Amino acid sequence: METKSNEIELVKNQISSTIKIVTLNTEGITHEESMIFPNNEANCMNWILGHLIYIRNPLLNILGEESVWDSEKFSCYNRGEIAWDRKDEFINFEDLKAYLQQSQDKLEAKLNTLEYFNTENINDISTLCLHEIYHAGQLGYLRRILGKPGAIK
Repeated sequence: METKSNEIELVKNQISSTIKIVTLNTEGITHEESMIFPNNEANCMNWILGHLIYIRNPLLNILGEESVWDSEKFSCYNRGEIAWDRKDEFINFEDLKAYLQQSQDKLEAKLNTLEYFNTENINDISTLCLHEIYHAGQLGYLRRILGKPGAIK
């Protein structure tokens, strides 16, 4: 039996847990619902999911994989962007879910081939995992704001 480093196993668990939470929290949400900005100021579900993918791409890059999309083309989802001002650039919510799954497939495949992380990347990898957890939780709150029942039981 091959032994992986504890760090790799931890990251595999994090990304596996994150996609389950994100999938549950976005299930049954229409594109129109994903575009609702609570109080006309908080980020909508579409932006949060797109942002999660946008920042997941650097994780793929750190691990030696290509991004699932062109960061310039999808810059409306970048950190610091004012989502409301760029909402006309957002893509369909179902397409975002497909990009998330593509990134998940690439991450899982890559993590299954690694024996260890480069030491200089450990802090970035852990920070990017924390980033995903943070936004997965936001999607849960937005789901409730949209009037949907909580997805995590």
